Amino acid sequence: MLLCDSAMFPAGPAWPKVRVLQVLWALLAVLLASRMLWALKDFQECTWHVVLNEFHRVGEDGVEDRFFEQEPMDTVGKVFQTLVDSPIDPKEKYLGFPYYLKISYFCNEKLSQDLVRMGHLTGLKPLVLVTFQSPVNFYRWKIEQLQIQMEAAPFRSEVSEECVAEEVCSMSWYTPMPIKNGSVIMQVDISSNRLGTFIQDKCFQMNINGFLKRDEESRIVYTVGEELYDLLPEHFVGISSRPLWYTVNQAPVLILGGIPNEKYVLITDTSFKDHSFLELSIDSCWVGSVYCPHSDFTATIYDAIATESTLFIRQNQLVYYFTGTYTTLHESSRGSGSWVRVLASECIKKLCPVHFPANGSEYVMALTLGKNEGFLHLGTITDGQVSFEMLPKQWSVCQQIEVYTCNIIWSEYIVDEYTLLLLVESAYSSSSKLYHLVTYNRARGLEFLMILGTETYTKTPMVPKGISSNPYNNLIFIWGNFLLQSSNKEDFIYLADFPKEQTIKYVARSFLGNMVIVTETEEIWYLVEGTYQVYQLFPSRGWDVHISLQLMQQSSLYASNETMVTLFYEGNKLYQLVYLMYKYESRLVKRPVPVEKLLMYQQYTNHYDLERKGNYSMLSFTNFCPFSVMRLRNLPRPQRYTRQERYRARPPSILERSGFHTKNSLAIYQGLVYYLLWLHSRYDKPYADPVHDPTWRWWQNNKQDKDYFFFLASNWRSAGGVYIDMDSYEKIYNLEPEFELPERIFLDKGTEYSFTIFLSAQGHSFRAETELGSAFQLQTQVDVGVVLANPGCIEALVKQEVLSNRNSVLFLITLKDKKLCYDQGISGHHLMKTSMMVNVVGSSGLCFQETHLESHMQGNLMVPVLIGCPPGKRLAFDITYTLEYSRQQNKHYFDCVHVDPEMPCFLFRDVFYPFFLIQDLVTGESGSFQGSYMLLVVGGGPTLESIRDYSNDEIYRFNSPQDKTNSLIWTTKTVRTTNDSAFHIMSHQSPGIEWLCLENSPCYDNIPRGIFSPEFFFKVLVSNRGVDTSTYCNYQLTFLLHIHGLPLSPKRALFIFMVSTSVIVGLVIFYIIFCLLLPFMVQGCTMLRWKINDLIASDSYYSYTSISGISSMSSLRHSRPGSIVSSRIEEDGAERREATEGQLMTLASHLPPPPATITPPLQGPS
Repeated sequence: MLLCDSAMFPAGPAWPKVRVLQVLWALLAVLLASRMLWALKDFQECTWHVVLNEFHRVGEDGVEDRFFEQEPMDTVGKVFQTLVDSPIDPKEKYLGFPYYLKISYFCNEKLSQDLVRMGHLTGLKPLVLVTFQSPVNFYRWKIEQLQIQMEAAPFRSEVSEECVAEEVCSMSWYTPMPIKNGSVIMQVDISSNRLGTFIQDKCFQMNINGFLKRDEESRIVYTVGEELYDLLPEHFVGISSRPLWYTVNQAPVLILGGIPNEKYVLITDTSFKDHSFLELSIDSCWVGSVYCPHSDFTATIYDAIATESTLFIRQNQLVYYFTGTYTTLHESSRGSGSWVRVLASECIKKLCPVHFPANGSEYVMALTLGKNEGFLHLGTITDGQVSFEMLPKQWSVCQQIEVYTCNIIWSEYIVDEYTLLLLVESAYSSSSKLYHLVTYNRARGLEFLMILGTETYTKTPMVPKGISSNPYNNLIFIWGNFLLQSSNKEDFIYLADFPKEQTIKYVARSFLGNMVIVTETEEIWYLVEGTYQVYQLFPSRGWDVHISLQLMQQSSLYASNETMVTLFYEGNKLYQLVYLMYKYESRLVKRPVPVEKLLMYQQYTNHYDLERKGNYSMLSFTNFCPFSVMRLRNLPRPQRYTRQERYRARPPSILERSGFHTKNSLAIYQGLVYYLLWLHSRYDKPYADPVHDPTWRWWQNNKQDKDYFFFLASNWRSAGGVYIDMDSYEKIYNLEPEFELPERIFLDKGTEYSFTIFLSAQGHSFRAETELGSAFQLQTQVDVGVVLANPGCIEALVKQEVLSNRNSVLFLITLKDKKLCYDQGISGHHLMKTSMMVNVVGSSGLCFQETHLESHMQGNLMVPVLIGCPPGKRLAFDITYTLEYSRQQNKHYFDCVHVDPEMPCFLFRDVFYPFFLIQDLVTGESGSFQGSYMLLVVGGGPTLESIRDYSNDEIYRFNSPQDKTNSLIWTTKTVRTTNDSAFHIMSHQSPGIEWLCLENSPCYDNIPRGIFSPEFFFKVLVSNRGVDTSTYCNYQLTFLLHIHGLPLSPKRALFIFMVSTSVIVGLVIFYIIFCLLLPFMVQGCTMLRWKINDLIASDSYYSYTSISGISSMSSLRHSRPGSIVSSRIEEDGAERREATEGQLMTLASHLPPPPATITPPLQGPS
């Protein structure tokens, strides 16, 4: 418990209570207060005010929404369909984000629309920079440092009361709140365009809360419990503070327990800028076991740990977890419906956090009691899936250190080394105990270091309570009623400044070089890592001065009666969560702890002089800082080392005289930002574009019409009332350095990072030294030391230059990778953590830089360094140069019949000359890959639908020059191979690839489709793993290669030849026979036709004569044959005469002449 009452401040050594000292303190407070008030007079305290608004609630006043919706919304498509004469393609799909950022500002803690309107009229525009945090699971999502910079658009708010102003009564600025797959933490930086009112930059986190949902009444509620709204004093007053545990830079939601006898927790998604008070929905019953030591029942949530998507709690000896619904990380079904109990058969006495992820997972540790005492359970969280493993294997820690019973007090997991550090307590005798620092690694087994507690530098028995490690500087602290520091887990340094009468309760580390200590009596101590001096922050004289100044200014963050709830770092700034108690109300606030001011005030109160000047005394303070000015110079452009990718997106220009945007124009802004990020995510194609920029494809067809679109906008004729400037949506490659070291540095193989430190010394700190036979030299007492966490992996070179005429010194520092400690890895994966610390000798805790905003500590710099393949580098197939070079070498180029511009074809019989590019997505550089690589065909098929992946055995047979099975797909004249001669090693100077497709290869004897030659799609893998020593990057590229003109197998070719020849010869013979027999066939057909006609005519004639009689035949004999037929037709009816007359005439013309008639002789009557 921390009670900041003026009567309770003195704690520890007795302070002198001389009257003059009290007067000096009061004088110091007045001087510092007046100095701050002068600064406030020159710079009005104005602060940005930012809230989140849902898409459909834009323009509403007094609305603040919760950030839990994660899916893009189809709310802007109809607006984009109206932009018929603009550079965007209306056929593309444009979506929007669920939220806007609503921005305004207030001065002197008062929000006034008059101020906002004044800022707008004087040209003020907020600039918003959103930084997306990389995900934990780099196997699922790409590791990248992505930023997008937006300019806020002014918008008139909807006011319910009558507005008497001509243009605007209430207004704000709006920008889209973008969401990116794989990221649940967004850092938002708000700054101004340096016009109008001076407003201090603001930085905060905007995190997705996956533990919220909408109920049946569309209210937003928590899924982990019921929200309460009464924070009572008994929940905090008289209760000691507790640590805040979470995965650093990865946990969007933080959870804090420790409220006695209640299953209440504090939960926040804004790092306690605001918070919720929940009663968790878990059973309060006591579940015991015969193996568990029984204790009194309590509902208190003792331990609480937050990870990227999962919350862990311990109540009594039970452990629960709850996985949030994060569709941007994994499937929506991964969210828990209720709290899940794990390790049901175990007795858990403590949960220990693991502050950093590794190998795409997060971790948590559970220490046991009862039957499995001496073991611990290591929990692994991957994509929301939780699993536990009991360690060590087979034998407990007690058995391996050869003691009967032992107790694991604390556990620390060094994730990069896969090593457990265990603090183990064992009984030495009935009255004394031994402590062991046990190191467990699965590969090396178990090692331990015994802490006897009888070291020569103290007579007080040492009682350790915990361990804390920093993976960047490798510093390990063992803390209890002492503080030990080590950099190699073997040799420890005792920090004597920490009093042995105090016992450390917990520590909080920034992992950037700063650490604070909280004792059992709620004292706060501060330590700069790597140094040996510990400073007391509370209670202290510096705290007295600071609290006096704050109460004089009536600060809302301080009260005369307050209780500290927790202490934690956010970045490199220390914050307190404090319960303030006023006369009529109480509240929970988050406030910064001004470490620099406290140390500065303490230095002023401890070191001063009173000099007698005649009738008065002069008060002067001693400055122990060895320099007066410290600046950083010659910093390189940051993006090459920080790997920050940044896009710029400005709102579309509104064609309205007032300049205020509408809901439609804001919706267009949403769609443009969404499409810009979509292009970024899609820019991972294996075939390199002709222009190395993700936005190139967006505007490639409309760049030539840029002047036309500007002409339309200049004449107020743009569709939709907006003008979209294509240059306003771009990727930035040339960020300028700021006057500070970057947040982190990535080093590839042999990479260097250089900068210069300029120091102006205090007073005259130079002296001349001469030696016999040497030149005259100036020596300075201002020195700089560089401490490397891993000197075997990186090296630092320091070059000093003395500027005697300016009483200054320049130190040129160069950090360089030594090419020794890393093999090869995929871009952004498995990076080695280390650091560089730069210390000005004698400046720790003594040097400060004061500004009108805040004080900064100087003299100690720490930069995390990540060794390996930096994020944002990739290998791409240079299709443009490959086609050009192949055309030059082969003297021709034949594409497929059906041309695909995204995947050009290559002819089988031509030599294939592949070229590849190394593309830097951060700096925009794109150059030919000069290293060595292996090219393997790992899959293929005759069509895109039939492509399959080959097995390892098939890959060897299809690609290895050692293959004896006649299965090679390709070969090359390159003679360099791997050590086992299994595969060829190629480079950009290789003579090319010749396609073989031998008998047992999958592309052999491919059946052609249609009349064109056979085609085949090869799935090609290109990798420099193990064959290229120029980089730490394991470049892996898989792409499809379309080959046409494949030859047929001899059998199939012969078969097709024989069949084709037979068909052709048969057709020729048939044609010849047909031509030769045609006259005879025509004659035969004619004769056959005449015979048929004769037969028909004869049959008709004899049938007629048999019916007509002899007399008719006599008359018929002298008439024409046509008359006989005509008479018959007339008897059949006149209606058929005209239809059949022609046919009958034709038939009559072909009738044979009538036969000769034999007239019998006349005979008389008998």
